[in-house]
Amino acid sequence: METPSEENQDQRQDKRGCFECCIKCLGGVPYASLVATILCFSGVALFCGCGHVALTGTVTILETHFSKVASDHAMLTDVIQLMQYVIYGIASFFFLYGIILLAEGFYTTSAVKELHSEFKTTICGRCISGMFVFLTYILGVAWLGVFGFSAVPVFLFYNMWSTCATMRSPMANLTNIDSICVDVRQYGIIPWNATPGKACGSTLGDICNTSEFYLSYHLYIVACAGAGATVIALIHFLMILSANWAYLKDASQMHAYQDIKMKEERELQDITSRSKECLNSYT
Repeated sequence: METPSEENQDQRQDKRGCFECCIKCLGGVPYASLVATILCFSGVALFCGCGHVALTGTVTILETHFSKVASDHAMLTDVIQLMQYVIYGIASFFFLYGIILLAEGFYTTSAVKELHSEFKTTICGRCISGMFVFLTYILGVAWLGVFGFSAVPVFLFYNMWSTCATMRSPMANLTNIDSICVDVRQYGIIPWNATPGKACGSTLGDICNTSEFYLSYHLYIVACAGAGATVIALIHFLMILSANWAYLKDASQMHAYQDIKMKEERELQDITSRSKECLNSYT
């Protein structure tokens, strides 16, 4: 029968074992990949969600105030619908790609942690890591273009908002506000034969006061920020993947060196043992 002191000692050992197990598990978490994955998911979610709603609001504004004939903006409507479908594909792809990169981070972290043990990296694993480096680089360049493209509607809406703010400002001292207009045809959004194509004076002020304009303007800003966050996340991923690939390469070279060293030591031991046997038999 165990004494109370022995029972307390067993409990302390169990707690120590659980604590060491938790520390070991936490040590195998790729925190850099985890942060990059969260940032990537957040950026893509902001870009896709806000961009989708903002495009819908943009179509409503154009149909209501700038192009009242459906045939004038039919192509623009088709392009916006296509972009919304592309947004669905981007969201699905990056959700899957982020999980894959996080799993690859767990794999390389365990490989590096066991660099001096019996764990051996394969050529296939190193090739997959190199492929992810190349693919993430291509996606990073593509998202730089997406980030620049998402800044275009922010610029257009900002011009309209600043024009409305100028008309409302008491410092402007305007005598005829109807001479202040915003013509969206000059941006190539709708054709030149679209009617009315522009908004002036009080009509322009009413557009700026609508909920569609206010919501779309701020959603485009958030979508642009989401695209920027995604670019930062992909750059972060690129640095992580490059470092992991270098670690895996060093690990493979280290294991190859250890294998050659062990083989040479065995051969040396065999030669030494044969020499001793020959000497013993000769004497």
